[in-house]
Amino acid sequence: MSKETSFGNKKKSKGLPLGLLLTIIGLLALAGGAFMVFRDTTPPAITIGPDMERIGKQSALTVAVEDPGSGLTSVEVTVVQAGKRTTLLSESYAGATSRIEKTFQIGDGWIKEGEMSIEVTARDASLYPFGDAGLSKVQKNYILDMTPPRIYVQSHTNNLNQGGCGLMVFALSEKASVAGIQVGERFFPAHLQPGGDGKFVYYCMFAHPWDVKAADFKPMITASDDSGNRAKRSFNYHTNPRAFRHDRINLSDSFMEKTIPEFQGLVPNEGTLLDQYLYINNEIRKQNRAKLVEISRHTSPVMLWHGPFSRLPNAANRARFADARDYMYKGKKVDFQTHLGLDLASIQQAEIPAGNDGTVVFADFLGIYGNVVVIDHGLGLQSLYAHMSSLSVAEGDTVTKGQVIGHTGTTGLAGGDHLHYGITVAGIPTQPFEWWDGTWIKNNIMSKIQ
Repeated sequence: MSKETSFGNKKKSKGLPLGLLLTIIGLLALAGGAFMVFRDTTPPAITIGPDMERIGKQSALTVAVEDPGSGLTSVEVTVVQAGKRTTLLSESYAGATSRIEKTFQIGDGWIKEGEMSIEVTARDASLYPFGDAGLSKVQKNYILDMTPPRIYVQSHTNNLNQGGCGLMVFALSEKASVAGIQVGERFFPAHLQPGGDGKFVYYCMFAHPWDVKAADFKPMITASDDSGNRAKRSFNYHTNPRAFRHDRINLSDSFMEKTIPEFQGLVPNEGTLLDQYLYINNEIRKQNRAKLVEISRHTSPVMLWHGPFSRLPNAANRARFADARDYMYKGKKVDFQTHLGLDLASIQQAEIPAGNDGTVVFADFLGIYGNVVVIDHGLGLQSLYAHMSSLSVAEGDTVTKGQVIGHTGTTGLAGGDHLHYGITVAGIPTQPFEWWDGTWIKNNIMSKIQ
């Protein structure tokens, strides 16, 4: 066989036909193109805040735009008011930005009071279908109110004692979301009164706290409306400084051994008897006083009491209000606290009368106070009965002045059978003596209301 003939009979190598190869390449190209087109079919997400109808001068508008897919290419924020359009933001991006958030302060003067709307338009870098799916538009309507409430003082005479309280009557030009009297870091809520012939009249019980010097006592009426606009105003007052007694409490191991078990579960089981007692006298005391402020929010907006408050019958005064106490252990001072009530001692397990008409808002164990009843008398005024051996009322009960609510005892941090009697205003302890004095009530409370 010739060499040439042998070559002509050699088998050909296998391979994909050119047409099939081109078809596959075309399909891959189409798949890649489809991926690029369909990989982001979700438009940008837009949120506008705050989520409320009315906004004020102190409000801030917040716009957030997010597109985690193909990324943002442009965002525009426009305010529309009375047919006028004002651009607040117009930015372009290369598609690498997935989220932006911008804040605009209302008080900068670029807008007027009245109805307005915020429009936000955003685009992302998606191709499907030809850019339309990557477009978002959101509009939010607001009412802009930049006028704070006007405050009209109606109580022109306010006489107080350090540690005591008073009543302020004032009116507002509109209903407030929050109103009251600010004294340093303490706030005394005011209560809108029914009727008023179209006026917004508020009663506010407030105090000159025992621990605020007369020179530092600067009460201020404050009021905020639904738009967040806030007004404040001072008023005429006179306050009398008071000096409080100083006392010593001698701690013994036997007293602490008897007292601490009542706080089981509330005190860390570590350290000495003294360590555990000091934890009760400090940390739990703080918790209890915070609880009294919380309880004070559950109050009637109108006055429930009538006339002077009743006193524990035939009882001797022991510790006084705002007594400064040094706690001594083995001759050394180990703690300091202030006694914020009156200790009244009678016979053991004496009947306790309700100080005045009201509603029981707490009847349970409360730390250092032991078994406690708190009666709400309205306007944030509440009476507290502590160290009780038994309770005759429950939360929610309506009581009348003189009604027996329980018996005296030794629960809590009590060294002997007695009643710890307290008067609080907005949860802040005040001088109980004032509420036993009919003349003081007439001159300082009822004269304002009448």
